[in-house]
Amino acid sequence: MVRQRVERKLAAVLVADVAGYSRLMELDEEETHRRYSVLQREVIRAHIGQHHGKIIKNTGDGALVEFASVVDAVHCAVEIQRRMSERNANVPDERRIEFRIGINLGDVIVEPNDIYGDGVNVAARLEGLADPGGLCISGTAYDQVRDKVPYLFVDKGEQTVKNISRPIRVYALGADAVASLPELLSTSEAPRSSRYRMNRALLAACVAGIILVPGGLWFGIKSARAPQSAADSSRFSMVVLPFVNLSGNPAQDYFADAITEGLTTALSRVKGAFVIARSTAFTYKGKPVDIKQVGKELGVRHALEGSAQYSGGKVRVNAQLIDTGTGAHIWADQFDADRSDLLEMQDEIVIRLSRALSIQFVDVELARAMRTRPGNLEAQDLALQCVSNLIKSPDFEAIGPCRRALQLDSGNALALGILAFATIYPVIISQSDNPKEAIKQADELASRALAADPNAAGGHTAKAWVLTAIGRQEEAIVEAEKSLALNPSAIDGYIVIGVANNFLTRADRSLETIEKATRVSPRDPFLSAFYGIKSEAFFILRQDDNAIEWARRSLALAPYPDAYISLLLISASALSGQQVQAGEALKAYLADGRAKSKTITQFRTQQLALASNAGWVTYNERFVEGLRKAGFPE
Repeated sequence: MVRQRVERKLAAVLVADVAGYSRLMELDEEETHRRYSVLQREVIRAHIGQHHGKIIKNTGDGALVEFASVVDAVHCAVEIQRRMSERNANVPDERRIEFRIGINLGDVIVEPNDIYGDGVNVAARLEGLADPGGLCISGTAYDQVRDKVPYLFVDKGEQTVKNISRPIRVYALGADAVASLPELLSTSEAPRSSRYRMNRALLAACVAGIILVPGGLWFGIKSARAPQSAADSSRFSMVVLPFVNLSGNPAQDYFADAITEGLTTALSRVKGAFVIARSTAFTYKGKPVDIKQVGKELGVRHALEGSAQYSGGKVRVNAQLIDTGTGAHIWADQFDADRSDLLEMQDEIVIRLSRALSIQFVDVELARAMRTRPGNLEAQDLALQCVSNLIKSPDFEAIGPCRRALQLDSGNALALGILAFATIYPVIISQSDNPKEAIKQADELASRALAADPNAAGGHTAKAWVLTAIGRQEEAIVEAEKSLALNPSAIDGYIVIGVANNFLTRADRSLETIEKATRVSPRDPFLSAFYGIKSEAFFILRQDDNAIEWARRSLALAPYPDAYISLLLISASALSGQQVQAGEALKAYLADGRAKSKTITQFRTQQLALASNAGWVTYNERFVEGLRKAGFPE
């Protein structure tokens, strides 16, 4: 008799279960069943689908799920627990539905509608070890995700569990740790390169603000304010989703992106408006979008989406406004114009949209009067291509179109602003070969950008970075606030303010600013820049454990190690007695060809050139002390 072959495979197995389900059913059976059914549909199944999981079976009060990737399984588990934490915020403790989740990577036996074996059994035992609202993963699973996810798991050591003959290595993420996490994105798709690059997070975040197409509606410069939450502005809260390029030529994507940015900027100036930042909106680009889910994720009532077609000097834009609560189309229209009239078209879209929503705008004619049109449309297209290149791959080589733009039009404000930032950036992170020359060049470029267009937000941002680098941080903050007034949804202004406040050792203000930025762009693909600023702020406050945590989160999200944050991690680890970790980080830093400051003398000289206040000097003395303890070369 021939034994039938058993099919096996390696799988990431997730087991979820409701903590205290029997108690909840006893309290109110029908209500508990109703609430759990809603959660299954709106939270469990939704996130499993988004993270490419397969539900093998539902177990009454839980689920058995299979993933091809451990990273996907962990991201899915964290997102489910985050959503549950939000939903339970106003629910009495005794009535909360809370999940425990276990994840294991192991061999499983496959049947048509089920999976079996130790791979499943271990996941089930891990679920039992997890806190309500938290998750536990096995050592095999942790080995796959340790350098790929920004979650700080706690090593619980080897645990003996029922019906498993060998001890299991357990790593835990508690409920409090999950609840405190901002919304994160996987870094698996981040492009990498062995060439020297600018910090992708900081550069692309700033490019997102510099891209402001000169135009839109003018509502008067006023001091930057904290963005309102969607709840505070339920009458007008919106996301402008990336417009689709219908030209048939992928090289024209930049044009559709520019229209998306222009509309985001104009709408963000509406009185009382809450408009999600472009950088968060673009995380949905090229993906199937469930408008209702987008509304829930971002906390907005409306979504504007559409398409753009650019051919033969003619532009056609279709736009439609959707209610995220019902999915109903509130308004739709088509716009045709010459390329040279693109700015007027953007105004017309916003004005017609305002009528559909009964929103009152301020001084539209003043907006048109104060707008500076690009002098050369070919140069402007090259500058927009430069922006598109940098967002995809922030190499210095990607700036080429901006240089060509200036050959055609030496007063192109967009190209000047981008080049100014690219020039000053190495100075900001103490990694410049020639700081004095870089500052001189960046200042000239930023001044030319503002001379060409005083109302270009990117020019004010570039000037703010220059002022930050030469020790004039108070003036830098004022300049960044002007940028935010011109483009309230651009996060780069917040980043400048956060960095400047750190240089002034006003760490509390820096942390507050980054929290505002996170509210404006909760799904920002460049959260690593936010986290790096937070890490430095905590280091200034001598909260070394927090500094280490946020430095690790920043580095985990970045496509390559950021030199300054790497140095901070080295110093903070050494000062907190983590000599092994400090030594490993130091070895990696010194081997990194992108890092320029390879001695304490080089680093200290550049740091103290950035600011001279007593707090900054004291901070850097302690910074250097940590580097020295780690064995950094003098």
